Amino acid sequence: MLIGEVARRSGVSARMLRHYESLGLVRPSGRTGSGYREYSREDIRRVFHIESLRSLGLSLREIGRALDDPGFTPSALVGDLIGQTRERIAAETELLRRLRRIDAANPAGWEDALQVVALLQALGSKSADVRQRAALSSVDEVPVPLEALVEAALSETEPNVAGALRWALARSGDGGPALLAEGLGSPVAAVRERAVQCLAEMPGGEATALLRQALANPDVVVRGYAALALGTRGVAEAVPTLIDMIVEGKNDIDAADALSVLASGAAMADQIASGLVDRLAHDTTEAPARGRLTQALAGVPGAKASRALVELSHDEDRAVALTAAYLLRLRDAR
Repeated sequence: MLIGEVARRSGVSARMLRHYESLGLVRPSGRTGSGYREYSREDIRRVFHIESLRSLGLSLREIGRALDDPGFTPSALVGDLIGQTRERIAAETELLRRLRRIDAANPAGWEDALQVVALLQALGSKSADVRQRAALSSVDEVPVPLEALVEAALSETEPNVAGALRWALARSGDGGPALLAEGLGSPVAAVRERAVQCLAEMPGGEATALLRQALANPDVVVRGYAALALGTRGVAEAVPTLIDMIVEGKNDIDAADALSVLASGAAMADQIASGLVDRLAHDTTEAPARGRLTQALAGVPGAKASRALVELSHDEDRAVALTAAYLLRLRDAR
């Protein structure tokens, strides 16, 4: 079969067939009397094999080795191709993500687009100072796509940079809470913690709603941050978690402060006092926890808290009794 017929049947151009021949990939078995290349059935089969391997992404050099080396193992080749393909997909995915973020910034011209690119690169810098400056400049200078800010905030380990990113997110407008909600469900504890810390600094009802949901999060640290934030926002649902924090001695001072903020109204003050007293009376509450609960009553106004302190001033636990008596004297002096 002549080269033109092979090209027609195989879909490989005559020019490419000649290129394959120059590389030694295909060697026509014979020549016609006029000197034209003549391909046998086996030659044509080899052409199809070459095209099949090209479709897998192999270079022509790799194809020649695969077809001519008897010791070449397909499994090794396929394994290498899988690795290369994964790397290529990861690189393309990263490029697509960058392009989408630049597009989301809606740059007015190339100068704006290049500023966004520079800021995105700065957020990914190895230098904490560079990342911090990028976070701070993202509010007033060049608007950074919200997705990039959230991703940076959820991965940041340097406290100062993390604080700057939370500050930037709090001023970024709508959309941030929904993206941070995904972080609350992360399998990585540090990511969950950063997500709830970001939400704690974000204003608005959407962030508050997500913090309410976080009170039921299985991660005790997430619940604690959510409760502290909700306490400062006057959300009563945080009370049980805040009392738990006092009992467990985890951020108990902050929890007590949050309870005192919540106790600004008479009804809520009595509810908080009742919750603290109930835990004090619980058989499983240990002495250190009873001391912390007593101290927490100091920030709760109203008659119910005062009566509780009077009773506690006669408690069998001397430390609790002395603490309660001291707190009563402070109340009387006001």
